[in-house]
Amino acid sequence: MTWLPEASAHAMRIDLLLAGLVVISLAVLGLVFGLMLLNILRFRAGRTTAIARAIAAHKSWRFEIVWTAVTLAIFFALFLWATQLYVVGFRPPAGAIQVYVTGKQWMWKVQYPGGQREINALHVPAGRPVQLLLTSEDVIHDFSIPVLRIKHDVLPGRYQSLWFTADRTGSFRFYCTQFCGLAHSRMTGTLTILSAADYAGWLNSTPASGSLAATGEALFIRSGCSGCHASSRYAPDAADTSRAPSMVGLYGSRVVLADGRAVVADAAFLHDSIVDAPRRPGASFATEMPSFRGVLSEDELAALVAYLQTLSPTLPPSAGN
Repeated sequence: MTWLPEASAHAMRIDLLLAGLVVISLAVLGLVFGLMLLNILRFRAGRTTAIARAIAAHKSWRFEIVWTAVTLAIFFALFLWATQLYVVGFRPPAGAIQVYVTGKQWMWKVQYPGGQREINALHVPAGRPVQLLLTSEDVIHDFSIPVLRIKHDVLPGRYQSLWFTADRTGSFRFYCTQFCGLAHSRMTGTLTILSAADYAGWLNSTPASGSLAATGEALFIRSGCSGCHASSRYAPDAADTSRAPSMVGLYGSRVVLADGRAVVADAAFLHDSIVDAPRRPGASFATEMPSFRGVLSEDELAALVAYLQTLSPTLPPSAGN
């Protein structure tokens, strides 16, 4: 039992890490102050100089070296544990449900793969991994769900990714924990964790304006992307793939940039390549793609990314039910 409610195994591990850090810190604090008190008593005024000199003559550095080395090893182990928890939080498992969360003064806009939308509310199923793709339309926000022990800065024009697997049903609060303006304190929402059956029922009963992928496909054509990028998974279209890479199979693959770096084309890469294309030129293509920053909204970018994910046959997009 913890002093704060938990709704995931990750939350329990974070609590154990913090408890271990507090216990070790208190132990070191007690040791340091205990040694200080011992030396105050041993070398207090009134003891003869000869006794003090005799005690000092038997001084050894072994004890100091041992306790310093032990505490260093313990804190280093805690550091490795914390690093492992941090890194795992950014590596969602295959098949995670992708939910797009956009921060805007002063609300959270949520989009699901099936086209369902919410404001200041997030519905997820228990027992299934959920990946949150976070971005902002204006200023820096910070998305925090205390019951899951997760939080991350949400930056304008960039995707940040977090994932979790909730293990208990119920309703909990989430917040913006980065001061973002006058109504910052009201930028909160409700996380509702449902059973698998209840989540499927919620998806079916919530109005949807077409799936994100279908919306993104129409936007891909309307924005002129299909003029340079091949997008048909069955046959080449009219795009000139010598000028720009094909979108078929791009998601999840390794891409070599003009500077020689190889990166994985995940959702964040696709998003950033659309809004900051000049910063991510491909190694094999001399044509420079224009930036769509300010041209497409974050909702439209989410739909485009969802569509591009469907073009990777070996990595189907995450289902919403």
